[in-house]
Amino acid sequence: MSSETGLPAGWEVRRSNTKNLPYYFHSETKDSRWEPPAGTDPEKLKEYMAQHHSSKGVAPANFANADGKKIRAAHLLVKHRDSRRPASWREPKITRSKGEATTLIEQYQAQIRAFEAGSTDSNPKSLSELATTESDCSSARKGGDLGFFGHGDMQKEFEEAAFALEKGEVSGIVDTASGLHLIQRLE
Repeated sequence: MSSETGLPAGWEVRRSNTKNLPYYFHSETKDSRWEPPAGTDPEKLKEYMAQHHSSKGVAPANFANADGKKIRAAHLLVKHRDSRRPASWREPKITRSKGEATTLIEQYQAQIRAFEAGSTDSNPKSLSELATTESDCSSARKGGDLGFFGHGDMQKEFEEAAFALEKGEVSGIVDTASGLHLIQRLE
């Protein structure tokens, strides 16, 4: 058990980028949940949350990390049955294989490239348009927009790809524990 948080061993408190709320994450099993896991010391957790996650301690959206660099990006996420949480607002239980997810995201990538090239072939659409209807992330309702984030806020593979992009540029397919992503840097 963590003496500081009161959570069982392996669990930590993280902050959701989409809902800006704290959640509980187990680094080994990659399990995440909104409710504290079994075995939590509720008094210690309450004290920790009051100190570190109360509204007066939350940084504003434009707050910069230690290196001062924040970017804004949108993404389209395609989950598969081996994703960290194989469920989404679109499907309560995702059963597609990683190969099927790859085929899907490659089709979306072709539509985005056609849109960027000004083509009228292959049903061109922007990443934002596709994310709104096809993304397995709750950010879909905002066209995939994840808002501003800095170093250490996202999964390593996602962050590295997003920070490497120029404004307006769309990444290749990025594979993370959450699934497969296409990322567009907005700012």
